[in-house]
Amino acid sequence: MSAVWDFADFDDHEHVHMFRDRASGLTAVIAVHSTHLGPGAGGVRYWHYPQRKAAITDALRLSRGMSYKNAMAGLPMGGAKGVILADEGAEKTPEMLAAFGRAVDSLGGAYVTAEDVGMSVADIVAISHQTKHVSGLPVASGEVGGDPGPQTALGVYLGILAAIKNGLGTDSAKGVRVAIQGVGSVGGGVARRLAADGAILTLADVNLARAKALADELGADLADSAAIMEIEADVLSPNALGAILTEESIAKLRVPIVSGGANNQLATAADGQRIHDRGITYAPDYVINAGGIINVALEYLGQGNAEEVESRIRQIPGRLADIWAESKASGTPASVVADRMAQKLIGRG
Repeated sequence: MSAVWDFADFDDHEHVHMFRDRASGLTAVIAVHSTHLGPGAGGVRYWHYPQRKAAITDALRLSRGMSYKNAMAGLPMGGAKGVILADEGAEKTPEMLAAFGRAVDSLGGAYVTAEDVGMSVADIVAISHQTKHVSGLPVASGEVGGDPGPQTALGVYLGILAAIKNGLGTDSAKGVRVAIQGVGSVGGGVARRLAADGAILTLADVNLARAKALADELGADLADSAAIMEIEADVLSPNALGAILTEESIAKLRVPIVSGGANNQLATAADGQRIHDRGITYAPDYVINAGGIINVALEYLGQGNAEEVESRIRQIPGRLADIWAESKASGTPASVVADRMAQKLIGRG
């Protein structure tokens, strides 16, 4: 295996740690991209990777995205990410979560963990028994923190409305055709909000039963999780895993807008240019999906309340509008405009 410095997605990361605990079976990666603005904050995901080096790539990409996300959201937090490698068919155990908590604690606060794909609030509670450097814990009504999914969904929904205004010239989602890929905590929340607005929805998820149940609830159409990328619609909203916007898939898009909450939607930097060249309004993912980290970061920092969280989330459309305005004025892809803004904020501009 190549040294971590030789990975294509290594971006002057401050720390990249590999953890192995034989007793519990834990194999994990924690990548800290930047602590320029504060401790590196980002969730931990539990995922099966066919090749272990793919887990390192994921951690590198996701931690860089968290640096940009936290900076663009105006948070005094850096960027980091944890990945727990899941053996195929294996389940998390209390011992494994405890070992990961000890791994987080060993970094002395450089990394603040929270919930991500494959993890639950209960898992985060278990991790918190081993370290104080954790957020997204259960809270009383009206307080900040807890499950970040609903706040992420709110930000993505507001971002989609902003994209509709930018790309279609309308202030309403009524009658707008939206294809949603992934209807878990975030995508499902987005779907319910758009359905209430009168949008015409097509849903897809690798969990077909989940997609069908939500489609029945909302009166939406169903599509295959891969085929939905080629559906003719007004908006494609990716809310599952990343790297779905490739040279091949972008060429087949039949939408004027791509706006969703999945992390790292662009497979490569060049794909941002491809989206731009097709005249598609693209919402940089780490700007639109910041609602969850705003919630858990304010919890960790002990700042504000639920009203403050929502107030900050409602600033997301304005940030997107600024990015699109600069993109239009300069002829630069929105993805590049956003990256440059974020890099400047973390001292790398």
